[in-house]
Amino acid sequence: MTKKTLRTAIAVTVLAAGTILGSAPATAASFDLAGWATQGGGTTGGGSAAPVTVSTSSALISAMQSSSPAVIRVSGSIALSGMQKVAANKTILGVGSGAEITGGGLNITKVSNVIVRNLNFRNWSDDAINVQYSTRVWIDHNSFSNGYDGAVDVKRASDYVTVSWNKFSSHDKTMLLGHSDDNGGEDRGKLRVTYHHNWFAGTNQRHPRVRFGNPVHVYNNYYASVGSYGVASTMEAGVLVEGNYFENTKDPFHRGEGSSPAGSLVARNNHFVNSGAGDAGGSVKSLPYSYSLDAAANVASVVRSGAGTGKL
Repeated sequence: MTKKTLRTAIAVTVLAAGTILGSAPATAASFDLAGWATQGGGTTGGGSAAPVTVSTSSALISAMQSSSPAVIRVSGSIALSGMQKVAANKTILGVGSGAEITGGGLNITKVSNVIVRNLNFRNWSDDAINVQYSTRVWIDHNSFSNGYDGAVDVKRASDYVTVSWNKFSSHDKTMLLGHSDDNGGEDRGKLRVTYHHNWFAGTNQRHPRVRFGNPVHVYNNYYASVGSYGVASTMEAGVLVEGNYFENTKDPFHRGEGSSPAGSLVARNNHFVNSGAGDAGGSVKSLPYSYSLDAAANVASVVRSGAGTGKL
């Protein structure tokens, strides 16, 4: 693993904008699991299951839908048709930097304990990754481009999710968190997701767009030439936006979006280069985990060197 910038580990309780009640000593950077997917028992995917390598769609689907824990190594390019279900206790890991899934996507529905890492997703016809009614999911070090709908959408009472070190490019609707203003009965108290060290390279909107989730944690991401907006907090959401690097991004974050009313958004320690100031307000619930935070001014270089496929 390449040497990264030293980070400061911070255990925080956020009561209102900019309030930090505790801190911990500095720790070294790593690609280890962090954030919400460490909660609820943690996320281990297929664990110690013997790895199996697949190179065809039929082999991938069979392995993903097995009822047994599995570590699935994806080799080469695999074309999927539509959304293919992923069963519980799975690790899906691309081999090298060229492993890719094209045409279709992964449907992580009504399961728990799933890891997706080091895959290129291209030209999907629905979502690249759809997470619904699922918990303990880690989506890490993937690259997404030129798809139809969401790259990584999380919705319908899902919880304990981390989206980290991914690269998103040439895409419009990047990440939705919570699909409807009318789904509060299922979503309140859930939809807790951490987004960190992701690289948004010329994407347009939803980085993420949040409903109901509180606290949602958006830290140390690199927003480069984002078109419409970066982060939107709506419909009872509480989003902590900290230590991010916004470059050539006119609207880095705001409250409310479309017909959805404003949620709460706390912003602190972000870095802005030729970008707007953003719109923040309200308070966010406390985070239950500690985490390592890069200085915002260093995030562009840290993320460019570490995000996307081929970096593990």
